[in-house]
Amino acid sequence: MRTVGWVVFASLAAALLDGCVVPLVAGGAAVGGAVVATDRRDVGIQLEDGRIESRVNRALLDNIPEGQMNIDVTCYDGKVLLAGQVKTAEQRALAEAVASKVEHVREVANEVTVGPIATVGDRTDDTLLAGKVKAALVGAEGVPTGIVLTTVDQSVVYLMGKVTPAEGDAAARAASRVSGVRRVVKLFELVSDRDVAAIKKSQEQPPNSVKN
Repeated sequence: MRTVGWVVFASLAAALLDGCVVPLVAGGAAVGGAVVATDRRDVGIQLEDGRIESRVNRALLDNIPEGQMNIDVTCYDGKVLLAGQVKTAEQRALAEAVASKVEHVREVANEVTVGPIATVGDRTDDTLLAGKVKAALVGAEGVPTGIVLTTVDQSVVYLMGKVTPAEGDAAARAASRVSGVRRVVKLFELVSDRDVAAIKKSQEQPPNSVKN
């Protein structure tokens, strides 16, 4: 859903697996993010992360010729993951510089490689593999549903989310056991059990009623 030039198919696949609402895209760049009820980010942050993805995608398209890159943009709590390929080392550095200047981006994880651009077949394979990884995480012991964000590029799995160390390890193990996965990269924001309890309590609180 976040890949420049390859977003619609991945969005629909992710929506079917996550059971969430995913806006479509316009002009090859994402125009919004998904909201997942079980996510440990509050709704406002989830929506802002989606807007950040859109802004980064647009900035990349404004600075790097579309045929020179295939970059997947994923944002979690202001941390932006760039994964994909560009033609030159200069373009790789430019992609990171451009993303880091986008409003509300607090960190950039640059996993872009320099080399041949992934083919349509490669991207389709990654989308299908991402579906398998998501399914594996849903049934994984020790991994609460909906807390891990998954991106796959050239069979490398990137995992993001607010997790405890135990949850992060369990998610990585589950992902690594999926057939076809070459490597798993953990980009988690680690939290304590106490933090998780506080997040859960805040999410369970009813919204303040509006007084007339």
